[in-house]
Amino acid sequence: MSEISSLLPTVEITTGSHPSHTVLWLHGLGADGNDFVPIVQALDLKKNICIRFVFPHAPMQPISINGGWMMRAWYDIKHNDLNWQDEAGLKNSQQAIAALLVHENQRGIPPEHIVLAGFSQGGATALQTGLRYPHKLAGIMVLSGYLPLAHLIEQESHPANANTPIFMAHGSNDPIVPIQLAKSSREILSQHHHPVDWHEYPMEHSVCDHEITDISQWLARNLI
Repeated sequence: MSEISSLLPTVEITTGSHPSHTVLWLHGLGADGNDFVPIVQALDLKKNICIRFVFPHAPMQPISINGGWMMRAWYDIKHNDLNWQDEAGLKNSQQAIAALLVHENQRGIPPEHIVLAGFSQGGATALQTGLRYPHKLAGIMVLSGYLPLAHLIEQESHPANANTPIFMAHGSNDPIVPIQLAKSSREILSQHHHPVDWHEYPMEHSVCDHEITDISQWLARNLI
């Protein structure tokens, strides 16, 4: 585990001794960085590329929709419909994730070799951060998530990631993040000419085997 001052604590897994690429993967509400660690072994990754998987722990904070209980979260949620959005919380997490991206650069991984990924809240935070990051990333992966602060995308998106590939995957029966919200997010991204690779699965708020296969193929295309 990494406990570097001023950076979020992380769990890290590398597929070899000299990483040349990074996948920075954000967990969902109430989970922590360990949540997606098991998926690394399930992925079918290129044998000639060494990847560092970085799974940060979100800060502990009270969550309104859960009665103010303290849990790990990237931002607050007040209502099931997700119409109210915690702009200050999103932007705080954006800064924290951007600091981890810079840290990867300092460890020798160029931005164009980094995929920013996330599940649910983590997927929303990945879009929030990746679209505004001033250096081109290899890709943005959004699993069961959505585009937050969509009304700010035109004025805040950075040209560096205007053409960055975006992988969006969602369950057609998702009761937590409705698929219509994800589809409307896809449409907004497409309207602003962001390339979106959309995948839909007959599942709820989770990850399935078919999705893992699609993630593996997408990573193989974009981690080059």
